[in-house]
Amino acid sequence: MSNSSAAKPGSADEARNLQSTDFITDFIKEDLDQGRFSYVRTRFPPEPNGWLHIGHCKAFCIDFNMAERFGGKCNLRFDDTNPEKEDISYVEAIKRDIKWMGYDWEDREYYASDYYEFLYEHAVKIIKKGNAYVDDLTESEIREYRGTAVADKNNITITPPGKNSPYRDRSIEENLELFAKMRAGGYPDGAKTLRAKIDMTHPNLVMRDPVMYRIRREHHYRTGDSWCIYPMYDFQHPLSDAKEGITHSLCSLEYEIHRPLYEWFIREAEVFPSRQIEFARLNLSYTVMSKRWLLKLVQKKYVSGWDDPRMPTIAGLRRRGYSPEAIRSFISQIGVAKTDSMADIAFLEYCLRDDLNRRALRVMAVLKPLKLIIENYPQDACDELEAVNNPEDESAGMRKVQFSRELWIERDDFEETPPPKYFRLFPGNSVRLRYAYIITCTGFEKDPDGNITVVRCTYDPETRGGNAGNSASPDARKVKGTIHWVSAAHCVPMETRIYDYMFNTERPMEIAPRADGSPGEFTDNFNHNSLEVITDAWGEPAIANGAPGQVFQFERLGYFARDPDSGADGRPVFNKTVGLRDTWGKIAKKF
Repeated sequence: MSNSSAAKPGSADEARNLQSTDFITDFIKEDLDQGRFSYVRTRFPPEPNGWLHIGHCKAFCIDFNMAERFGGKCNLRFDDTNPEKEDISYVEAIKRDIKWMGYDWEDREYYASDYYEFLYEHAVKIIKKGNAYVDDLTESEIREYRGTAVADKNNITITPPGKNSPYRDRSIEENLELFAKMRAGGYPDGAKTLRAKIDMTHPNLVMRDPVMYRIRREHHYRTGDSWCIYPMYDFQHPLSDAKEGITHSLCSLEYEIHRPLYEWFIREAEVFPSRQIEFARLNLSYTVMSKRWLLKLVQKKYVSGWDDPRMPTIAGLRRRGYSPEAIRSFISQIGVAKTDSMADIAFLEYCLRDDLNRRALRVMAVLKPLKLIIENYPQDACDELEAVNNPEDESAGMRKVQFSRELWIERDDFEETPPPKYFRLFPGNSVRLRYAYIITCTGFEKDPDGNITVVRCTYDPETRGGNAGNSASPDARKVKGTIHWVSAAHCVPMETRIYDYMFNTERPMEIAPRADGSPGEFTDNFNHNSLEVITDAWGEPAIANGAPGQVFQFERLGYFARDPDSGADGRPVFNKTVGLRDTWGKIAKKF
């Protein structure tokens, strides 16, 4: 039923929609024009140590779309060379999320762990060339010997030379023997590493004899205990790309400093000459974009899990009610840049609202109910009124809404003493009930604590109808306010979960010291009021038939997605996806 105009995922149209990608496009086009490659092959290489978030989504959208733009293919490869953090459950979650986003890698699913023998053989090849050695330094000693970047008196960053390991000049024969013994399990964890022999005075610290292999007796979810040495990412990454014939390895900007090492390993291993291109990663306000930090939120119970609707994970966004089309539209419109920047979460919400406005069915629901009694409406009568399912989509048709003497309205839609320009219900004022009649407030009741419990009104039977606050009759009474409602005799109970931003500050990783002077953590910025659970909400009967994940527009309230969970007594649960009010226009004026 969707009228969404979003381009097909991975299509040439969507690829062309990406803004500011000229530097990638020109790079690839130049390679093709100069004959470096006769085809284009990209890859998306997640590590299966967590669930994908919207930042990964940007990455694989670029990977798939760029391949499509040049008539090529994109592989899905799991870079699973860190066994202590990886698991098959993460693999399945990643595949599920990419498919949900609309992308298919067909028969191009690969695992770096399948290349362990290939990687080992090429490490041996580099040793035989005299360009790698087995080192006995500890991890902390390696860092000490490598050196660190410092600022001089003019605050200019410099990198004083490091110093060579005392084991750097071992013979090729000794290194081959030691490396074979490392593989055979002849040394304890951490006792030795294999390092590339490059230059300990190189201005780029990454090039100062980086570690290629370390000893780890960890059970691997795919290879079991058959290996006790595992390759480092900087070694595995370029060789895995080469193994698959990847022409263009599209990486986020933090890997730019690693590109010389990527090219060094390609050259020394004498493998397929894959090329690396970097682009700015996605940063989003009021959230964090790192699996490491998101994992901490899960482990420390700040959220209910990886798919908590406050999380920026694809699973969390899906559970909250985001659509793939809205996410792809957001990524397409923010474009791909060469420098880091912060995307405003309000623009993501704008893209979501724009998409849901076209696809979501309208219903009425009351989240904070107040009883309304229509005194002159017959006690046991019931009207069936017609309501529009989606004014943006004529094919969505109409639905029947039951109307009775007793209704629920929003508590905020009545004021005993109204403020200026308040056009909803108050004593003596008239409003229209959405799709129904004009009513006039005649009184109200309070409990012993002074809380309003019942509002009493009369209705005008001549004002039946009106989809937007006006009766179908040409001489209908004019009123300034329209409110929504549900019939107390026909509505269904539900639970609603109202979500706010997960953090109180736009940049959660900007961490201030605590009041006691101790260092702060990013969790200090966590918004502990980011979830409000309402257990006594009511909705039209139509919501009871909503499938898990289906998004409705609760008129005047916002968009709500049915959660896979059920509340107490089997009541449906709805997560607030986004509000109706479009605040992006106001925000954009600031820039």
